[in-house]
Amino acid sequence: MTRRVFLIVLDSAGVGALPDAHLYGDAGSNTLGNLAAVRGGLNLPHLGRLGLGKIVELRGVEAPKTPLGAYGKMAEKSPGKDTTTGHWEMMGIVLPHPFPTYPNGFPPEIIQEFEQQIGRRILGNKAASGTAIIEELGKEHMATGYPIVYTSADSVFQIAAHEEIIPIDEFYRMCEIAREMLKGEHGVGRVIARPFIGTPGSFTRTARRHDYSLTPPGPTVLDFISASGREVIAVGKINDIFVGQGITGSRPTEDNRDGISTVLELMDDDFDGLCFVNLVDFDMHYGHRNDVEGYARALEDFDAYLPRIMETMKPGDVLVLTADHGCDPTTPSTDHSREYVPVLVYGEEILPIPVGVRKSFADLGLTVAELLGVAVEDISGRSFASLIRRMPE
Repeated sequence: MTRRVFLIVLDSAGVGALPDAHLYGDAGSNTLGNLAAVRGGLNLPHLGRLGLGKIVELRGVEAPKTPLGAYGKMAEKSPGKDTTTGHWEMMGIVLPHPFPTYPNGFPPEIIQEFEQQIGRRILGNKAASGTAIIEELGKEHMATGYPIVYTSADSVFQIAAHEEIIPIDEFYRMCEIAREMLKGEHGVGRVIARPFIGTPGSFTRTARRHDYSLTPPGPTVLDFISASGREVIAVGKINDIFVGQGITGSRPTEDNRDGISTVLELMDDDFDGLCFVNLVDFDMHYGHRNDVEGYARALEDFDAYLPRIMETMKPGDVLVLTADHGCDPTTPSTDHSREYVPVLVYGEEILPIPVGVRKSFADLGLTVAELLGVAVEDISGRSFASLIRRMPE
């Protein structure tokens, strides 16, 4: 039986448009494939050996005849293409309806109530790039003390504030107020605190971002794992996405390298269960900014760490790599893209075979539970654990 699973989400590393991508304005999106083509190749030898090149054609990445582990891709069954939807579905919550979005800004009644509750006016209230809007409105924000509210193509209510203008505790309280307000009809997937520092013309967002998600509408695979007595350790923004539900320990991180270092530390610890990791830099720093070279370097940086991660694994450990959506940096859009996501599974008990095209991200959560020997009930999806597990001789 698997003792530990290290599930690492390479945030936004999609591998091709889903059949309904055109309904989301994402026809032709292929985050990794287009990235490799436009950049002129990717140097990902270790991801290649795990089978990434057999999932999606990537210039510069070989597709070995026999990879080191199981490989395939997954389609998102829920409507949408945002972080919360992707992670929730991974753990068994398939949404019947998408979270609400506000391409023209939030309705007056929402803004007026928010202003009344925080005792200040707001700036913005439109869909915008996070870095662009603080450059546009940061100077006025510093002069007035009014927080900047904006959204995107995703279901988010984002609030930006300078750390020297609105103290961080007060700023977080504003976000909590917004989260309490935005439920039901206006229940956005996430309220996001976006603190920044600096002066006009040289603003920089800080690592004190905080996500306030809705509570999952029912039990997830995480609940069943933790209820069985196993640990569920969240690394990065995973704890925020699930509002702590089903999680026994949380390790916030500043960036990808911090997340990888945390994974390596946890591999040396003695725990049984799931380590669930989100590496956000691909999406936050590069995908949303259409930074092809930055995205490519971040992937290559992660690939360079892979041998150490794999060598640090203990007997009974399984490593799973996947993504939650796409964010193709080669397209005009700076928003998420509706794509298939890769799934790579490696460990001494894992067979090097294809798992095909899974019909739901939920298949992965059920697979993780079955590998750990945890029974779940009323969770959507189909496990592929029996397909990939090497039988004892």
